[in-house]
Amino acid sequence: MTFIPPGKERLNPLLALTPIVFLVVLLAASVYLFGSDSSYGANQIALVLASCVAALVGRRVGLRWHQAQEGLIHGISLGLGPTMILLAVGMLIGTWILCGTVPAMIYYGVELLNPRFFYAASALICAIVSISIGSSWTVAGTMGIGLMGIAGSFGLSPGIAAGAIVSGAYFGDKLSPMSDTTNLAAAATGVDLFEHIRHMLWTTVPGFVIALLIFTLLGLGSAPAVEPKEISALQAAITSEFNVGAHLLLPLALMLFLVYKRTPAFPSIVVSALAGALFALLFQPQQVVALGGAGEELGRFFSLLKGIWLALANGYVSNSGNEFLDALLSKGGMSSMLNTVWLIICALGFGGVLERTGILAYLLELALRRVKSIGSLIATTVATCFGTNILAADQFIAVALPGRMYRDAYSERGLSRLNLSRTLEDSATLTSALIPWNTCGAYMSATLGVATFAYAPYAFFNLACPLIAITYGYLHFALKPAEYDEQHAHGSAGSAETAPPAK
Repeated sequence: MTFIPPGKERLNPLLALTPIVFLVVLLAASVYLFGSDSSYGANQIALVLASCVAALVGRRVGLRWHQAQEGLIHGISLGLGPTMILLAVGMLIGTWILCGTVPAMIYYGVELLNPRFFYAASALICAIVSISIGSSWTVAGTMGIGLMGIAGSFGLSPGIAAGAIVSGAYFGDKLSPMSDTTNLAAAATGVDLFEHIRHMLWTTVPGFVIALLIFTLLGLGSAPAVEPKEISALQAAITSEFNVGAHLLLPLALMLFLVYKRTPAFPSIVVSALAGALFALLFQPQQVVALGGAGEELGRFFSLLKGIWLALANGYVSNSGNEFLDALLSKGGMSSMLNTVWLIICALGFGGVLERTGILAYLLELALRRVKSIGSLIATTVATCFGTNILAADQFIAVALPGRMYRDAYSERGLSRLNLSRTLEDSATLTSALIPWNTCGAYMSATLGVATFAYAPYAFFNLACPLIAITYGYLHFALKPAEYDEQHAHGSAGSAETAPPAK
């Protein structure tokens, strides 16, 4: 619930925009000075200082420091679940490389996937899996890891490959009835879940078709940078380091099965990481001992234990002698996610202070005053959700807060709330992965190993849907009237009580 501070009437546009402008200036300076390394500390400093400025604005309107601190702590608490998932994914990557699951995905993937259709195929594969399990994070942390390795094997652009994976992953995150954001958008606006999904097809299907066409053209227009003999050399290097077999894909199958059965994400990933550890002991014991680096004085048992422990904590280190393969497989572990955790904590703390001081709600109310038409209402909703993703750094706040605030505005203009729920998904859900300090953008970057700004221009599905939504608004196309809500009032009421599952 949004906290309304004492003396809120003294909050004005200048005061409300002060921490925002301050943050934008610092982030711009961070990118200018540090470039792609800005997320390794500089952006975090900018977010912490901006949180202090937001707290000073709160002080100006009557908010005490301990109240601003409560907002900061509450904001950070929203990210504890995603943070634990992120750390678990680090464990999973480490053991899945060690046990041979990721190397097997690369080994078989370079045989099955044509480089010229790789981008489109990656988006389609991720879309099929994500619609089945409803989790973009799981898709990126499983299929995405393998596909990025295959893209590297082909010498393809990592930015475009990551953009294709993100596009496919968010297709299901937006459309699957098992997705947390899909349930949240329906609940926040009080519409029936499956009516919400059906209405989203108007923007989702064209957006994904556009993305697939662009990925196909990009693939056809760029020749792979490696020759077949180089692929053979890569496969030979993999088999020289790992015992490769189709059975090594079982940890991946286990992971997908657990998520399909609606097992919460964190235990699903931890169990799958431990399954990878078991497979490593059974099928790659020589690599486990080599990673542990333990002498004979410890004995084989403790050497194996140390190797597994290191893979979970610090990831796998490849020493095959093949420079490309070593760079490809030397990753993972909890420690590889710590910088992203740092970024998420700072970003969510800033968002928490903005919400507790009332600045976020004030800016949203201010945006509504400028709405003059249906087209501008939908465009404002898109801009609001994108802005909330930037400021609050959390996908769920960007869905829930505008969803609550804009419900009456849509009804007053004769529009069904289904139009609002669809727009929330077109904007809040999809743009979250395009912002480096948002929990989703930070996760995708850390998991796929590509900077957010490097893949964002190629996440064509995520970019297309907000534009399609705005276009529909100004054309008055594919919009349901308010009478539709009255005709389906019974179903809507039931959906409003639905609580979204944890990501």
